[in-house]
Amino acid sequence: MNITAKPKNNSEYQHYYTLAEKHLENQQNDSAFYYYNKIKSNSDVSTDNEKIIYSLLKMAIIQQNQGDYSSSETTATEALSIFQKKTNPAFKCAILNLLGINYENLFDFDNALHYYKLTYNQADNESQKAVLKNNIAVVYMDKEDYRRAIQILLPLTLNKSFPKDDENKARALDNLGYCYFKIGDSKSHNYLNQSLKIRKQIGDDFGIMASYIHFSEFYKDANSKKSNSYARMAYEKATKINSVNIRLKSLALLIGNSIGNESKKFSMLHLNITDSINKVRQKAKNQFAKIKYDSKKEKEENLKLKTQKAENALQLEQQKNKNQLLYFVVGIILLISIFISHFLIAKSKREKIEISYHTEIRIAKKLHDELANDVYHTMAFAETQDLSNSQNKEKLLNNLDTIYSRTRNISKENSTIETGSLFIFNLKDMLSGFNTNEVNILANGIDTINWTTLENNKKITVYRVLQELLVNMKKHSQCSLVILTFKKNENKLQIDYTDNGVGATFDEKKSKNGLLNVENRIQAIKGTTTFDTKYNKGFKVNIIFPI
Repeated sequence: MNITAKPKNNSEYQHYYTLAEKHLENQQNDSAFYYYNKIKSNSDVSTDNEKIIYSLLKMAIIQQNQGDYSSSETTATEALSIFQKKTNPAFKCAILNLLGINYENLFDFDNALHYYKLTYNQADNESQKAVLKNNIAVVYMDKEDYRRAIQILLPLTLNKSFPKDDENKARALDNLGYCYFKIGDSKSHNYLNQSLKIRKQIGDDFGIMASYIHFSEFYKDANSKKSNSYARMAYEKATKINSVNIRLKSLALLIGNSIGNESKKFSMLHLNITDSINKVRQKAKNQFAKIKYDSKKEKEENLKLKTQKAENALQLEQQKNKNQLLYFVVGIILLISIFISHFLIAKSKREKIEISYHTEIRIAKKLHDELANDVYHTMAFAETQDLSNSQNKEKLLNNLDTIYSRTRNISKENSTIETGSLFIFNLKDMLSGFNTNEVNILANGIDTINWTTLENNKKITVYRVLQELLVNMKKHSQCSLVILTFKKNENKLQIDYTDNGVGATFDEKKSKNGLLNVENRIQAIKGTTTFDTKYNKGFKVNIIFPI
């Protein structure tokens, strides 16, 4: 669709506009693109809206003509985004129509129809509307909905506005004839012939080539010789006026109608042209992108230079104030840091002392409760009994072995825990140490956990908590079975403890057996502990913490 309006000009705009139009007329597309982009970059969207839209439109047309439909779409969409109510309708029509053509060439037919219909609604005369109806019909042809296209094209061929526009009338006749051909209607040849006759009369080279292509397809199955002849005529004219797309279409038809060396020759020509045009289009695409990038960079640098001087004086004053504020803030931060550091160090010391104190009390209590009486009774037994008697001697040895075992267990409970590769081995060893003839310990899923991903402090917590639970079980539970279940739920580790012992109320368990230690240890690693116990109904603990 031709542009029928140009924006108002001033001296700078006129200079760039003259250069851009001159280069475009001489097919120097990169130079034309450069100057249209220059107009856009040097214009203010609030006051030069139409200049920017016009420049973007021309840039999008250049990109479209180079076959870069995606970039053309981007440029046209940029123009679309700055439309105003007062924007010239001719510009609106041109941009919307351009987007329709881009989407059609990108095979996005639904979007193509959408934008052609929007353009149709913007059109202000019947001639433009007739052209747009033709465009819409072509999209339906692309979608192979030929009957729908015929419904649009047939009235167009009778349109009274066309006699003044033989080019568009011929286009409608050619498209109608092609649609009839595709549905096998004999009226096809007549319409194709009418179109070619008009195009020859008005010297429409592009239209003549399109007619030759359609006639070549028309005769492809019925008369291969005629089909070949039309394809050759299309190729010769396309070569003369440098229409790459028609050359490729005509070569494709010649390849299909030829055999042997001739088919190979046309195939090589098609391949060479395709390769050449791809290189040219890619080069143009890169060049246009570079022009845009350089222009944007230049604009940003100019803007930066303009604001730099104004900012320098302000920055000097602000820097003074900032430095003073910075010194003050740094001083406050240092004081706070020193205070926090001393507080944390003191807190850490207190916690370590408290932990040591509790550990000492626990060890002393174990020594008193579990060893002192055994040692006293063993010593009394050794002093009062005849150790030459084999039974007494055996009993003494058993008592000493019991004392040794208890001493070793107390040592293990308070020894350093290996958190490296031997952790799982030591954990299993600790659990098996609570297995007796009366109590059976089962550990399910322990080998499904990737223990290497667990932090060392969490490994130590797991070890100590399980040890605490089993010691508590041994002292108070009177159970015969303990089941430990390990499972990973997303990014959390869940450990379930269950025994079939006598149970108790939760308050009794916490006060009598120190299970508060278990809860505190799990809370320290951001976990939760849930106790479930009733008298004579066993004891359950659910532990969950993040891995």
